[in-house]
Amino acid sequence: MIELPRGSWWDWDVVSWDQGRLVLAAGHDLTYHHGLELHFDEPELVACPAAFHDPVFHAPTAAETARARNQLGAAPPLLVAFTADAGGSEPADGLIAAGGLRIVEGLVFRYWREELRPGERHAPWVRPVGAAGE
Repeated sequence: MIELPRGSWWDWDVVSWDQGRLVLAAGHDLTYHHGLELHFDEPELVACPAAFHDPVFHAPTAAETARARNQLGAAPPLLVAFTADAGGSEPADGLIAAGGLRIVEGLVFRYWREELRPGERHAPWVRPVGAAGE
């Protein structure tokens, strides 16, 4: 089970996802920035809403573990399970099998800022105002 650092991690979304890494971002309101990222290395199985709220992480159930084993052919190095509000009438279940996990804290802006303080950065899609292609 994941132990998150103290903070207001109510609002979540997928920041990036490719073959080598899945990054989930969290904060109290993702409109302008987020302060926490979960970096899943080498994701093999991802059943996760694109955006969700107030997740409750729990130890994977026997059924979730069996599902991962059946789909992957073996037990993954890391299996993370959660239940969250994804806007539907019922809670959504999340299940992520990956090679590893890093928890990264720091302010990540979702809009352009000229000056960043140490430890701050821009989200991957943010570009300077007036940059080529805009």
